[in-house]
Amino acid sequence: MDLHFGDSKPSDEERAAVDALLGPPESSWEGADRSDADLRWARGGRAARDRRDLLLPGLHAVNDRIGWISEGALDYLCRRLTVPPAEAYGVATFYAMFAVKPRPATVLHVCTDLACVSAGAAELCAGVEARLGPGSGVEVTRSPCLGLCERAPAALAVRAGDPVRTAVSAPATVEAAVLAASAPDSAPEEPSAALAVPQAGQDGLVLLRRVGVVDPASLDDYRAHGGYAALRRAFELGPAGVIREVTDAGLAGRGGAAFPTGRKWQATASRPDHPHYVVCNADESEPGTFKDRVIMEGDPYALVESMTIAAYAVGAHQGYLYLRGEYPRALERMSHAIEQARARGLLGDDVLGQGYAFDIEIRRGAGAYICGEETALFNSIEGYRGEPRSKPPFPVEKGLFGRPTAENNVETLVNVLPILTTGAQAYAAIGTAKSTGPKLFCVSGSVDRPGVYELPFGATLGELLELAGVRRQLRAVLLGGAAGGFVRPDERDIPLTFEGTRQAGTTLGSGVVMAFDDTVPLPRLLLRIAEFFRDESCGQCVPCRVGTVRQEEALHRIVARTGAAAADDIALLREVGRAMRDASICGLGQTAWNAVESAIDRLGAYE
Repeated sequence: MDLHFGDSKPSDEERAAVDALLGPPESSWEGADRSDADLRWARGGRAARDRRDLLLPGLHAVNDRIGWISEGALDYLCRRLTVPPAEAYGVATFYAMFAVKPRPATVLHVCTDLACVSAGAAELCAGVEARLGPGSGVEVTRSPCLGLCERAPAALAVRAGDPVRTAVSAPATVEAAVLAASAPDSAPEEPSAALAVPQAGQDGLVLLRRVGVVDPASLDDYRAHGGYAALRRAFELGPAGVIREVTDAGLAGRGGAAFPTGRKWQATASRPDHPHYVVCNADESEPGTFKDRVIMEGDPYALVESMTIAAYAVGAHQGYLYLRGEYPRALERMSHAIEQARARGLLGDDVLGQGYAFDIEIRRGAGAYICGEETALFNSIEGYRGEPRSKPPFPVEKGLFGRPTAENNVETLVNVLPILTTGAQAYAAIGTAKSTGPKLFCVSGSVDRPGVYELPFGATLGELLELAGVRRQLRAVLLGGAAGGFVRPDERDIPLTFEGTRQAGTTLGSGVVMAFDDTVPLPRLLLRIAEFFRDESCGQCVPCRVGTVRQEEALHRIVARTGAAAADDIALLREVGRAMRDASICGLGQTAWNAVESAIDRLGAYE
């Protein structure tokens, strides 16, 4: 592909896709079909550059309509936004869901990650590929985790067009996956989000109490079940009062880092430069994680309300919901909730008649695990490759668009609602002194009742596994997902708290609990984890870019060798792992060795 402006022209469909997002071009400089006379003036160049953040939505618009991004379409989009084609090409090729070479209009993504591998993903892939070979009009792609771990194995079909059509098959059979790809409109409707919550409807739930109880499309139903009481309370307290309540409640981030939310909000609110921003990180791509999807599908207005409260507290008037590209139903539900809230005066220029202006814009990811890192997410929204930034400065000082930004994930934000409705003291009484409140856990793998569970911090691993029901003799339990660590099945007394898992030499992470019985080959799981990190490394820093490749190579060799030769490779793994942990820019490289190390040291994976 020529990385300069060339003579390639967009098709009528490609032009229409871009113009539907950006509006019609005003001059030939932007690609309008007019006389060449106006090429002497580059009108509106600064305004076009200020819209650089629409590059990712523009790529989505073309990819959704056509199925891939041609040179002519990319060239036209770049002219409209005054973006160098080389930079736009770098962005387009960064994301797994985009293609810059011709492909069929229908793509079937078949998950081959941890939960799906243990549920027969290899056989599913082989069967689907045999049925949908060349000439079928369907491209079959082996995909990382689709966030459907409670219904493994899973497949997602995406058919380009206007509108784009999607169909989910989970748990997938060969026949069901082929139907989803060949006739997405005829595929069975996805089950209710409540089926992913085995505790749905039970008394005592806090974060999940509305999932399966309220109609997720109905704002009136949400308000009838306590919705927007927290926002009214926030307006009574004022911004400083809201931050004080969140701080006194001891709320820590639920995305894995466990940073105190009140401190983050206070640091953002205190910055003198404006505007401030609120960003909700809904790009949960950690294998085994699906709790944020369940909240967005089952209780979308809760996220809209909690984002509004966060913005009010930090002095922001614009929020961004960065939503994972593999979540079509969550996109539909959140889009509808935002539209309804805007129509009813709960978003916009005068929220609840309080004279406070706030609105939310959804930005879709496109298949990049690294964009779960907050600064990589900011770069993605701004129209650049989703590569992490060096810190400091921290996001509370210079975040999105170089402005103070409060970034939290979905679970963290929805915890703010019970804090304000019940009070900080009542909330802090749940859990332990250092890990307060309820916690959501994503349980999958070799259990009878996989799904999202809500327990107070301090419950043990054994209590959670008992709720989920262990099928057979366990071989291992993975805590925290691919970036977490394995524990032995006899370590069921580990308390599920931030401090308890640290003391046990592992991590709670985002709440992933994956159980594997003795039929699951552990070396194959470790190899899949290494493949995942190799694929998802953004390549920006050498320790991660090279280390993840060397880790995978060593694991391949260990499978084929034993004795002294295997011992040499294990020693190499340790050296590479230390280098990644100490020198990588972001958490991806810093944690890429964790699961493999724990499997070697804790489980004796290669003994």
